Amino acid sequence: MKQVQDYFGCNVFNDKEMKMRLSSDVYKKLKKTIIDGKELDISVANSVAQAMKEWAIEKGATHYTHWFQPMTGITAEKHDGFISPEDDSRVIMEFKGKELVKGEPDASSFPSGGLRATCEARGYTAWDPTSFAFIKGKTLCIPTAFCSYGGEALDKKTPLLRSMQALNKQAVRVAKLFSSEVETVRTTVGPEQEYFLVDKEIYNKRKDLIYTGRTVFGALPPKGQELDDHYFGAIKPRVQEFMDELNEELWKLGILAKTEHNEVAPAQHELAPIFSTTNIAADHNQITMEIMKKVADKHGLVCLLHEKPFKGVNGSGKHNNWSISTNTGVNLLEPGDTPAENAQFLLFLVSVIKAVDDYQDLLRISVASANNDFRLGANEAPPAIISIFLGSELQAVLDSIETDTPLEKHGKSFLRIGADVLPPLPKDTTDRNRTSPFAFTGNKFEFRALGSSDSISCANIMLNTAVAESLRQFADELEGASDFNAALNALIKKTIVEHKRIIFNGNGYDDSWIEEASKRGLLNLKSTPEALPYYLAAKNVKLFTSHDVYTESEINARYLIGQEHYSKVVNIEALTVVDMLDKDYLPAISSYSKKLVDAAIAKASVGIPADYELETAKILSSGLSEAIACEKELKAAIAEAQAEENPEKKSMLYRNSVLVLMEKVRNIIDTLEGSVEESAWPVPSYGDLLYGVR
Repeated sequence: MKQVQDYFGCNVFNDKEMKMRLSSDVYKKLKKTIIDGKELDISVANSVAQAMKEWAIEKGATHYTHWFQPMTGITAEKHDGFISPEDDSRVIMEFKGKELVKGEPDASSFPSGGLRATCEARGYTAWDPTSFAFIKGKTLCIPTAFCSYGGEALDKKTPLLRSMQALNKQAVRVAKLFSSEVETVRTTVGPEQEYFLVDKEIYNKRKDLIYTGRTVFGALPPKGQELDDHYFGAIKPRVQEFMDELNEELWKLGILAKTEHNEVAPAQHELAPIFSTTNIAADHNQITMEIMKKVADKHGLVCLLHEKPFKGVNGSGKHNNWSISTNTGVNLLEPGDTPAENAQFLLFLVSVIKAVDDYQDLLRISVASANNDFRLGANEAPPAIISIFLGSELQAVLDSIETDTPLEKHGKSFLRIGADVLPPLPKDTTDRNRTSPFAFTGNKFEFRALGSSDSISCANIMLNTAVAESLRQFADELEGASDFNAALNALIKKTIVEHKRIIFNGNGYDDSWIEEASKRGLLNLKSTPEALPYYLAAKNVKLFTSHDVYTESEINARYLIGQEHYSKVVNIEALTVVDMLDKDYLPAISSYSKKLVDAAIAKASVGIPADYELETAKILSSGLSEAIACEKELKAAIAEAQAEENPEKKSMLYRNSVLVLMEKVRNIIDTLEGSVEESAWPVPSYGDLLYGVR
């Protein structure tokens, strides 16, 4: 039997392989490029390419690809063979440094938000040496950044790397005030991934799942999630077989898949990895989502990553567990055991509090999508209002600092930040609060509002950059202070006072929180079209441009892409509703109504009562009329939205008109579902989908 440790990372050109296959000099130069960000010498690139090619061919690879992450939300790849012709009609296997370092995909066929016109096709992919190359099938995949001919970032990786660099720069300034040994600071992430598994044969009979990833029609079955019996329940054998193979495939790719379990909703599950550097975590999560779908298919299953595939049961999210660490091994969000560590912890803690308060709009944008709008605030996920949960113990510490009153702990009083402000705190200084979008969980923050199909890059770009700005301001204030402890004390207290409104330790699902949040001046951006315009706010443009994360044109492009994507998604869903109405539901309901009427006539001819048939036929006939009238309104609304050229007005039309009518006609059809016998209903039911995996 294979042992995990024997094959873990076997399909990754990792540090172990590089040490073994590269000369000592080349290896050192490559590591210097990775660690210090120095430009890679072409001779080093040639040596790495040769070693990488030989390793890949040994693994059965015949092709290579620059694997990149355009603004579609998924990955992209164009495969090229290693073969190169010789004069004697033979071929050799060749791969050079220039092919490793740079590629030239078509940049006009990906979302660009106006950065590229159709006639401006040239784009570049550039090797990211901080993320290991890997084998997928018979292809060597080289993680790369993707930019336009003019150098604008057209992907999610480039700005993520920039944001990590920005945070590193400012965090080192602050950390050096406490330890001269700090040279680098990096963020780490462990993204928990939720998903649904449904039977493939049943899935193939649902056009809405095929076209949109969610059910645009469907009545709830008699049993849903109300008994809480699926959460952490025994895993079905077929699902366990899927999970076993998924783990094996992920482990081969060096992905630290750790936890697996049933989630709250029927047919819903979760996978959680061990944390890794944010850039690597983002790459790994993209790979994970792809592998999940491929492995599911092999087991006669379909993996649904849509945030809300089934109305009325919990949707799926992605929990972004984010922390900050130094090259000396210190987690800057760990409370620590000594006064100096406590002071450093408090400073970094309030830097995050300030960042989330100042840039709550950007964090909301980072999780905004047509899919996730169905989930946020639906009593299964955090509300659309961004807030921070700290827990009672940590809250008491901040309160004591704000009010200059002693903190009672284990019979002792603590106050001065430079001395004994915090006693040694237990690792878990907080409870857990699943209603909070941004919760402190002992030594990290868990950003819970991400959607299950999202790339984690956008959320971490926003978070890294916002925290970098807080730390920049802190460093500017503290570096020249004549009395460091006094300045530190005053800065932490001032930050708590100015930004405590963002801290909420209560029930985020309670309606009273919405009112309270409004009084505090917090934003409640309920939908993507409402959130996206904040991309262009002057303070946000200044944030990104001052830290070299986005240029102004790149910000504008992402705003436009977000608007266009929202409208396109809702348009596809609306057309799917119309298609299923015209081809499936309306004909089936009409046919069944006729069957009932025919049965009623036959019964009447022999003097038998036909109350059931007549009453049901009336219900169906009335419902049909309502559905037809509503569909006409929906078609008109779709046409109006499609004709609108202004992106912001277009998305609002889809939100305020098209989606409303889609929901209205859905409710009509879902109600009628209960009056039609199962064999006459044109598509598999929710019961089939949620309980079809046996």
